[in-house]
Amino acid sequence: MLARPSRRSVIGALGVASAGLALPATASADERPLPVPSGLLPGGTFDAYVAAKAAADEFSGSLLLTRDGRTVLSRSYGMADRQRAVPNGPDTLFALASVTKLFTALAVHRLAQQRKITYGARLGTYLDGFPSSVADNVTVHHLLTHTSGFGDVHMLPGYEDAEARWTTPEQTMKGLTDLIRHSEPGFEPGAGWGYSNSGYVLLGAIVEAVTGMSYYDYVGEYVFAAAGMTRTRFLTRPQWQSGRSIAHPYYPDEQGRWTDGVSEARYIVGDPAGDAFTTCADLDRFGRLLWRGKLLDPGWTPLMLSGKVPLPPAPSAPTGDGTGVPAQALFQCYGPVGALVSGQWTFSHGGGSTLGVSTSVEVFPGTGWGVVVLSNHAGAVVPDIASLARKLITAGR
Repeated sequence: MLARPSRRSVIGALGVASAGLALPATASADERPLPVPSGLLPGGTFDAYVAAKAAADEFSGSLLLTRDGRTVLSRSYGMADRQRAVPNGPDTLFALASVTKLFTALAVHRLAQQRKITYGARLGTYLDGFPSSVADNVTVHHLLTHTSGFGDVHMLPGYEDAEARWTTPEQTMKGLTDLIRHSEPGFEPGAGWGYSNSGYVLLGAIVEAVTGMSYYDYVGEYVFAAAGMTRTRFLTRPQWQSGRSIAHPYYPDEQGRWTDGVSEARYIVGDPAGDAFTTCADLDRFGRLLWRGKLLDPGWTPLMLSGKVPLPPAPSAPTGDGTGVPAQALFQCYGPVGALVSGQWTFSHGGGSTLGVSTSVEVFPGTGWGVVVLSNHAGAVVPDIASLARKLITAGR
């Protein structure tokens, strides 16, 4: 019997630059000698691969490939709402799972450039109620780089019972932070790397502490609106259930039938670690403006998008189907993951949950490419799709 789906988010396998690398604001003509690969054009290898996955009911969602902000390929497949027969389209909003962490990270960096947050500051500088062993040793740097020792708040004892009682975003933030206060880090801060939803929830709590605003209001005004992301927002569960332009996530039950994940969700709203909602176009815009230095002051963009912690090599594609190109080096950055792939630096993030959410965004600053894949089907096909795009973008370079 299958366990009840959780909202646990996972990181993607892609990412940014090595420590100290200054990313270019724009790429020069000399860096763009190659035409758009034929495999990425409509009707090409990539298009055919995704269409085949959709025909086999292995992919449902939307994707967008852009170069220098111009659309190369845009596709949507499957149903946003099977019960009401609403198809996915370019304007469909998708839950992002862990890709949301990029927005939380940007909020922290905006406050850092205003001297309201310091990367080396201890947790206790901003939040009270933690034991001294945590408050005096965990830093903002540790939280941003998943080296704090904290794990996944959504897996802590008591979380499922507590989430069912929260009815507002304010209760969600307070409840999550309180659960983390009473948890024990799995290792000493800085002694290792462990993907941490708890760490990003605490970053959201720090945003609230230093601004006097709710996390949701701050990100809405200073991240989404500042980036011109007019469709991006946090939605409550009732809004998710009722909105016709919002994709319902689907996962297979033990008989293989697609089950609506919204009906299984118990939480009222997403949090700083996951489940903001956006479109492919909005997420592509965010990635493009970020690497071009339009969302942070000069100097702060390379600080965010440069490697801080080396990571173990990742496989070329999670299912081993040969669609991808392995990174030559992987780094945890201040938010995204950085990768050196066939001589190109990229930054990216992925996300997913057993409710049926699977997402990926990857940006190639040196060549101006952006790849966004948003799916409302559970499974490993989104990383495979992103890996194939990576392979075709980096081929011959």
